[in-house]
Amino acid sequence: MAAVEQFHAHGYAATGVKDITDAAGAPKGSFYNHFVSKEALAVVALERYGSSRRLGSLRDKSVAPLTRLRRHFEFLRDENIGADFNRGCLVGDLAVEVADHSEALRASAHKSFEAWTDALAFAITEAQQAGDVSKTLDASTLARFVLSAWEGTLVSSRTDRSARAFEAFFTVVFGVILR
Repeated sequence: MAAVEQFHAHGYAATGVKDITDAAGAPKGSFYNHFVSKEALAVVALERYGSSRRLGSLRDKSVAPLTRLRRHFEFLRDENIGADFNRGCLVGDLAVEVADHSEALRASAHKSFEAWTDALAFAITEAQQAGDVSKTLDASTLARFVLSAWEGTLVSSRTDRSARAFEAFFTVVFGVILR
């Protein structure tokens, strides 16, 4: 979807309706036949982006839970390295940029983060039940922390333009927290 690409590459404020329609190869006038506003399109873009994050793989019981978690973050890491550290997480980016100014986008970002946290917690719960992760903290708390650590990792990797933050994330999350 052209809107996902444009919002992800340039942010919400710097992306105009014309940028999106040009990228989609559609006339600008047709935009309002489908969306009442750029904000409404951004909500749909967040939903589409979320569906591309492979959250379902975190619930795949045919793969060991810690393997699922590691593969999930490796996929996201590789995607960011492949983009030369120029992209973070669209959900996090839009949450930071517009959550204070758009209730619709704040709510959509919140919903996205909750779905992601739930998927992570599912795998962490299974890892705890298998005895691979300590039960000292509940799975939802661990999932929320890991997701927050991931979002910070993305910011750091973008500012450093290096994989150092990813290395630290994997070392601490999989070597200490999820043990």
